[in-house]
Amino acid sequence: MKIEIITTPNDQLKESGFGSLKACKSVLGSIQNMGHNVTLTVCETIKDLEEVVKRAPDLAVLAVKYLSHENEDDIWLSEYFSQQGINYTGSSRDVLKFDSNKVLAKSLLKNKGISTANYFMAIPGQYKCEADLPFSFPLFLKPIDAANGNGIDDQSFVENFSAYESKVLSLNNQYNLPVLVEEYLDGREFTVSIIKNTDGDLIASAVEIVPPESTNGLRILGAQVKTDDSEEMKKIEDDKIKSRVIALAIDAFTILGARDFGRIDIKTNKDGDCFFMEANLVPGMTFGSSYFPKACEVAEEIPYGKVVELILAQGLGRIPSPVPPVNLINADGKVSSVLLPPVL
Repeated sequence: MKIEIITTPNDQLKESGFGSLKACKSVLGSIQNMGHNVTLTVCETIKDLEEVVKRAPDLAVLAVKYLSHENEDDIWLSEYFSQQGINYTGSSRDVLKFDSNKVLAKSLLKNKGISTANYFMAIPGQYKCEADLPFSFPLFLKPIDAANGNGIDDQSFVENFSAYESKVLSLNNQYNLPVLVEEYLDGREFTVSIIKNTDGDLIASAVEIVPPESTNGLRILGAQVKTDDSEEMKKIEDDKIKSRVIALAIDAFTILGARDFGRIDIKTNKDGDCFFMEANLVPGMTFGSSYFPKACEVAEEIPYGKVVELILAQGLGRIPSPVPPVNLINADGKVSSVLLPPVL
């Protein structure tokens, strides 16, 4: 099959994606080992995307969600290739909005009966004192649309109004968006990699993530911890917890309408109750460090190359099979073969 991996100059992207060019090359190598004709294309302009369409790959592997242009609207790759009739991996544009906007995902799932931490949105000066806040401290503050722990550090955990105001101002200045304020959950962190196989069944690989303890005695899974790769990823030994985590993750994945693959983050409170935190529908694929392939390895002993094979399976399955020629008998009794177009 002719496969093309599509990425952008994305080292500084705040949102989720396969990762740097190094990560994309790891995916490239795995697909080459599968025997496919595969190339890696870094797209910077709409013209680059038009050239991909001209080459008409059987499958476009989307390593990022969109092509970003300063002072112009983002070009969402899933939407663009769908309009051009190009088969692509991952979820549709309408579903990827739940990856880009944590509040949209939480709101939809909460309305569908999925447990999520209580939350509200805030801008600087919106609340004048502690009594005005929708619920009490401690709280946890994060950007509405950032991934990879961006904007999250020890100061994200706040126990008084002064610290709350300071973090709201900092995040609002940095991201120029309202800030997501959540009820702080004092339990454990989990992530679940989900892949839909060719039979339509979901392969769920759930692990616990344990951040290192900071100088303030906190275990915050922020940008610095992820950059340092200092967190521990552990197999879940408690079968009851594992079942609850996987069940919630599969429910969230299904309700959001995710396609092919994705990663669902979950946290518990001290009583062990599970809560949806966020969805990563174009998850990192950096060999040896990204949560998505590592969870598959730790939980189910699925090696990196097999993970790549599995995340491509649904996309490859959408490629129309060649239709054999049909023999027709002419009026003079001669037989001729006609090649019918495939049914898409």
